[in-house]
Amino acid sequence: MRFGIVTDSCCDLPRSFLDEHGIVILPITITGADGKPFVDGRDTAATLKFYKERLAKGDTTFESAPLSADDIKKLFLERLVVEYDYVFCLTVMASRSLIHANASQAALQMLGAYKPLRESAGVAGPFSLRVFDSYNLFTGQGLIVAEAARLAREDKSSLEIIRQIERLQATTQAFLIPENLGQLRQQARRKGDKSVGLMSYMMGSALDIKPIVRGFQGDTTPVGRIRGFEAGCKKLFDTAVEHIQNGLDAPFVCVSYGGDPARLDKMPGYARLKQAAEAKGVTVLASEMSLTAGVNIGGGGLSVAFASPREAVFE
Repeated sequence: MRFGIVTDSCCDLPRSFLDEHGIVILPITITGADGKPFVDGRDTAATLKFYKERLAKGDTTFESAPLSADDIKKLFLERLVVEYDYVFCLTVMASRSLIHANASQAALQMLGAYKPLRESAGVAGPFSLRVFDSYNLFTGQGLIVAEAARLAREDKSSLEIIRQIERLQATTQAFLIPENLGQLRQQARRKGDKSVGLMSYMMGSALDIKPIVRGFQGDTTPVGRIRGFEAGCKKLFDTAVEHIQNGLDAPFVCVSYGGDPARLDKMPGYARLKQAAEAKGVTVLASEMSLTAGVNIGGGGLSVAFASPREAVFE
């Protein structure tokens, strides 16, 4: 059976991994105060240019727009129903975006339309499509996509892949830490998100206190605070190492940085993370952070995700 994987551009995975596994990206359009739209399709060079020319120069007001249900349906029908027999579509958490709702609507609308397309292309057999809410975002979403791609590459059955996706929906934890609180607070205020209030922002800026925000089981909440960005990054890497050593539910740790990911090699704790992962047969997938994350938490932020039966605790 020919398996296909579809996700959206919130997914933090290296471009090389996406290309190797033929993962299809649903792009998101990001528009700043200047009204110029940017279509985010997880193109590394374009993403890094955006970080350098837009975020680094003080732009703080952005709107993002996913593909409509009709646009997603068109992509499904024009490409996927002929190229694949079974497609897994894994989206950013539904509580933060309309992508899951639009993809689900598109899947329902195409049910009666795909058969003539396969027949005219000479493709025999049925076609199946499942849309999943990853219940996570950015590196957390990327981890579930990576695991689905790994299982598909190993010719696991559709049922085995579905069961693992459902397991990871419950156990994947993604953590984000901003380098600068200004962008995070600006976007949170625009969206009515009170997780970074004025007093917390003022105190955090003055004392260099950084919040640690977790994506987990369909929700995003602050789970800790730490003084200093590099200390916070090291804490996230050390936490991932602890969970690697105690056993993960999938053999990946996903890491993303709001800019050139080459900076990761200079961060305290990252080398230890890679060493611990290699010792346990775990792959560290490092990439530039998606622009949807970048415009919300600002350039220079860090995200780390792993799937573990134990919740990480930050004191």
